Amino acid sequence: MIRSMTGYGRVESEFGGKKIAVEIKSLNHRYLEVSVRLPNALSAFDLDIRKKLGEHFSRGRLDVSVRIDAGESSQQASVALNLPLARNYWELFRRLKEEFGLKEDVGLDVFAGMRDIFISVEPTEDQEGMKVFLDQLFERAVSALKEMKKKEGEALCRDLLTRLALVDRHLESISTRCPQVLAEYKRRLAERIRELAGGIVVDEARLSQEIAIMAEKSDITEEITRLKSHILQFREMVGGDEPVGRKVDFLLQEMNREVNTIGSKSTDVEISRSVIEMKSELAKLREQVQNLE
Repeated sequence: MIRSMTGYGRVESEFGGKKIAVEIKSLNHRYLEVSVRLPNALSAFDLDIRKKLGEHFSRGRLDVSVRIDAGESSQQASVALNLPLARNYWELFRRLKEEFGLKEDVGLDVFAGMRDIFISVEPTEDQEGMKVFLDQLFERAVSALKEMKKKEGEALCRDLLTRLALVDRHLESISTRCPQVLAEYKRRLAERIRELAGGIVVDEARLSQEIAIMAEKSDITEEITRLKSHILQFREMVGGDEPVGRKVDFLLQEMNREVNTIGSKSTDVEISRSVIEMKSELAKLREQVQNLE
């Protein structure tokens, strides 16, 4: 069953006394575009997450967010001093004092405003254990996202097939009327040629040949046949399990081209009305197909 490009999946669990939540949002996009936001402690897993998403999805903009909520029992980050940097600052202050003959002493209040000499030291994490845990959590979030995309895809599929049935119905009407229109066109063409001949004897064999040639130019049988084939392909595509968004979009372009050709070749009022209705439904189909993965 086809899937929508839009969806949402979120799961959370605990690891090492910390609550970790994985959230994935999927939006429409022509290609696959991934945005990942991770805490600094998990930045090493960025490429791994992008790779896994590429294995599961082929289109859409995916926004991935991982958040860590440290519980009361979890280890807290400690603060260390960057002594080499502090010594460098002290030496610079001493040189400034000598250079400009300053009498003020450099005290702790000056160093207190220098945030870069204080380093936040994260507690040692079980990186291997974290990787296994995050992989499992990520798979659950992907499954939740897929389930939502599948449900939306089912609704999209019903709408697409309903509109396609309308196109098929109008095409059947055109197909039924086509022989009658073609015969009428040949009759009117023969009458017109005889009128123009003005009583001159016309070679009936040559006349029939010329009428057939001109009538062939307005014949829409081939377009009808190709359009029927495209409709059959459309139904097969949306009934499969593979992502078909791009393929169906291209197929609809081909269907629209055949309908336009039918409209340009035929001068019949009823056929023209059916062409207008088909073009309207195809436009709606193309709009909906933009939501397919």
